[in-house]
Amino acid sequence: MSAMRMRGATLVTWEGTNQVDLSVSTPESAARMSRKFDVDLRDHLIFPGLANAHDHLQVNCIPPMPQSVPYPNSYEWARDFDRYRRTATVTAALTADLELRFRHGALKNLLAGTTFVAHHDPVPPVAAELEWPVRTLRDFGWSHSLGLGEPSLVPEGMSQYGPAVSESFAATPKEWPWMIHLGEGTDELAASELTRLDSMGCLAANTVLIHGVGLTDEQTDRVLHAGASVVWCPSSNLRILGRTLDPRRLFDRDRLLLGTDSRLSGSRDLLEEFRVAAEHSDLTARELFRMATKTAAERLRVPRSGPMEQGGAMDLIVLRNGGGDPFEQLLAAQRKDLRMVIQGGLPAVGDLDLADWFAASGVAACGIELDGRAKLMAATLEAPAALEPGLTLESACA
Repeated sequence: MSAMRMRGATLVTWEGTNQVDLSVSTPESAARMSRKFDVDLRDHLIFPGLANAHDHLQVNCIPPMPQSVPYPNSYEWARDFDRYRRTATVTAALTADLELRFRHGALKNLLAGTTFVAHHDPVPPVAAELEWPVRTLRDFGWSHSLGLGEPSLVPEGMSQYGPAVSESFAATPKEWPWMIHLGEGTDELAASELTRLDSMGCLAANTVLIHGVGLTDEQTDRVLHAGASVVWCPSSNLRILGRTLDPRRLFDRDRLLLGTDSRLSGSRDLLEEFRVAAEHSDLTARELFRMATKTAAERLRVPRSGPMEQGGAMDLIVLRNGGGDPFEQLLAAQRKDLRMVIQGGLPAVGDLDLADWFAASGVAACGIELDGRAKLMAATLEAPAALEPGLTLESACA
C-alpha cells in the first residue's frame, strides 16, 4: 500500500472536530509516483463521505414529471407516471444503456460527496457486477410497497413490482435491514399501512420504512417500540404530496435517516436535501450530518460511511474552511465547492490545484467543468458524465 498524508486539516465527525495529520492508504497498483505523498490542507475541513439512505439510481436521468396539485398518495402518482413514461421525454431519456444509467445515478451522488447509497429497486445482472462509482448497500431485503408488492393489495390496473412483502421479509436475515416504501401519502390509505404491515408480522427492529408521511403519533410510537427506522425524503414528499413528516421524535431516538429518492421526484443531491430538511424542520446542521453518517451506518448495518481510522482506505470530503461552524459550512456547500471527494482512498473529483494528488495516486483524470467551475475527475467516471446536467468534459482523460 502507498501512503497519502493530509497535513494540518480539521477532521470533522458528528462528535466534533480535531486538527490532525491524516494518513490514507491507496492500492499499491495505483501508485505511480513516490510511496509517500503529502498534501497541505491547513485551512481545510475533512468530513467522512455521506450516506444516501434511499435512491433509485437508474432513473436519475429522467426529468421530473409535471404536476399541478399534490397527490393524496404515491400510488396515484405511480398511475400518472405510468402514462408519463410513455412520453417522448421519458422515452428519449431511457434510450441510454441501463448500465450507464446505473453508473450515472452513482456519479450524481459522488459529485456531491455521497460515497454510500442504499438503492431501492432490482439490480439486473448487467449492473450487478459493476465497479460502482460509490459503495452501495448489498446485504438487505426489500419490497417496493404494500400497494405494489403484496399481491392481494395491488390496485386494479396496476401490476406487482418487486418481491412480495411477506415472502421478502421472511427471507431476509434479521441482521440485515429490510426496506419498504410505507405511508407515502396524506390520506387514509397511507395512514392505514403501518397497521397492515404490523399485522403481517413485518414490523421489526430491522425494518426500514421509506417516507412515513402518513404515520400518526401513535403509529410513530409503534415504530419506535419495534426498534424500526424511517428514511426521510423531504424534497420528494413536498413535491409529490405537498407535505412531509415532523422528524424530531424519530431523530431523538436515533431512528431517522435521510434520502434523496432520485431526481425523478426528489432533490438534485444529498447536499440539496440537507438544505430542504433544515428549512422544513428544527434539526440543526450537525444533527442532519449525523443522520447521513453515524445513524445511516448503524440502521443500515454497514461500516460507517468514511471510516476514519488512520491508514484506512477512506471515503472523505475536503472543503475549504471558511470559518465558523463546520457543520453549517457543509450545509451551505454546493457540490462545486467541494475541494476533493475521495472514494476508497483515491481522489475522484477535485479542484485543479490538487492535480498532483491524482497523479500521486496513479489516477488518470479528465478536465471537467462542474456547475461553472473547472475541476478534475477520475477517468473511470467519464462514461456516465454525458448524462449529468451541469457537468461537461473539458479535456481528454490522461
